[in-house]
Amino acid sequence: MSTPRPSSRPTCPPRPSGPAGPTRPGRPSRPVRALTAVLAAGTLLATAAACSGGQDGASSASSASSVAASPVAERTTTASPGKKTLTSAGARTALITEGDLEDDWNQVPNAASWEDKLLIGTVDAQQFLTGKTQAADCQRLLDGLYGDDLLGRPSGASALTGFTQGDSRLLYQVAAYDRDDLDKSLDWLGSLTTECDQFDAKASDGSTRTVQVVEASLPKAGDAREGITVTVKGTSGGSPVTLTLDVAAVRVGNDAITVTNGGYDGADHDSTKDAVSHGTTRLKDVREGRTPAPEPSEFD
Repeated sequence: MSTPRPSSRPTCPPRPSGPAGPTRPGRPSRPVRALTAVLAAGTLLATAAACSGGQDGASSASSASSVAASPVAERTTTASPGKKTLTSAGARTALITEGDLEDDWNQVPNAASWEDKLLIGTVDAQQFLTGKTQAADCQRLLDGLYGDDLLGRPSGASALTGFTQGDSRLLYQVAAYDRDDLDKSLDWLGSLTTECDQFDAKASDGSTRTVQVVEASLPKAGDAREGITVTVKGTSGGSPVTLTLDVAAVRVGNDAITVTNGGYDGADHDSTKDAVSHGTTRLKDVREGRTPAPEPSEFD
């Protein structure tokens, strides 16, 4: 709470309830009266500015930078100086396309419904040295992969798309986050190679899934980045299967891209790197008010 100003400050009249302001005085016939009117008007303007505390200006700036956030928005995301706040339209524009990926990836419309039941399981805390803490981190990993919210809930606009190539899937997301929460999520993701390097999870049918987490290299893109490769071994239809997923997250200001890529035949690491490299460029273009190129000029 701010400290009240000294009583010598002029008392502010109540703000008018309607849009009408004070009537502009008629032009006087004598120079002296004109000067007096100018001085009086200046005093009124100075007093009005002091009373408003800059509210009118702040309101105009707020209107100019307001953004249509996704329905899950709970907090306002503040853009870095000189950067545009990510809008829903901007998030969609920042999504990668087939042209950003090599090989034969095909964009599909149903990526939001992708769910792999091999990722459903309950982590047992007894297998860890620090018990509940490590178990909670590993459970968050499985739940985040299944629910496509590894970095937590976006605080602003978000968009996602998906691609398939054979039995492999690549899910790509762009979203605005609270900066502190985003940094914490990246730190958590980077800690998983130590905290959750290998663990077991029990499925609802009593079978066991074995999970391994190793570090994955990423291009030096964005302001911060973390990459891991997750391998889940279990059974499907009575037969043993192995699901391998590349997981990458890159922060650009208060926004981030997330990539999960892989399947039962392994993960195409080059495609993950392409998505990270070209996706970061697209997000930067959108944040700086530029239209991303339809396709990258060349692949790394």
